Amino acid sequence: MDIKSICPHIDHTLLAPTSTWPEVRRICEEALAYGAASVCIPPCYVKDAAVFLAGRIPVCTVIGFPNGYSTPSAKVQETRQALEDGAEEIDMVINVAFLKDGRFDAVREEIGALRKETDGKILKVIVETCYLTEEEKIRMCKIVRDAGADYIKTSTGFGTGNATPEDVTLFARCLEGSNVKIKASGGIRTWEDAEMYLSLGADRLGSSALIKSLAD
Repeated sequence: MDIKSICPHIDHTLLAPTSTWPEVRRICEEALAYGAASVCIPPCYVKDAAVFLAGRIPVCTVIGFPNGYSTPSAKVQETRQALEDGAEEIDMVINVAFLKDGRFDAVREEIGALRKETDGKILKVIVETCYLTEEEKIRMCKIVRDAGADYIKTSTGFGTGNATPEDVTLFARCLEGSNVKIKASGGIRTWEDAEMYLSLGADRLGSSALIKSLAD
């Protein structure tokens, strides 16, 4: 697999808390130049990016980021605002605290609420694998599938760990035959890693480094 064939699987990402509009605009330009799947940016820049890109590439943003423990109603409102501003893809963080507390129905209902809001758009569910047991990862595959989301995503990149081959392999096995795709995110910095994750079953890659390495 060559670099040209990997780029359409990349969500070219900039989520640093100090991100400026010129930096966001630059990754929009890079994503266009190299044919990325989307740009994944802070909610506060979605409107500017949507105007700048004018439909040439999807704008993705994050909801409940990075900790995930904001209330469901807050996440719904964040999502509505992001869609109104022009987002085409939503990457939401689950309430890991509720998952750890055994409130599985609440986790599923929250994802379902955002699924309702994002009807016709792409919804990715960040489960933050670094905090989960294997049993919890397996359970989240079922919850994400049952809630009707489009993707399960490994990581925010702001937790204690990133994507791993083991987690992507586990997700691929648990979700075989379903409509849920996999996004590997966090720590993907080499094209060899990118190819490996795609070969294991990932469909999207969240990365701030891959396309930047071509543009620099």
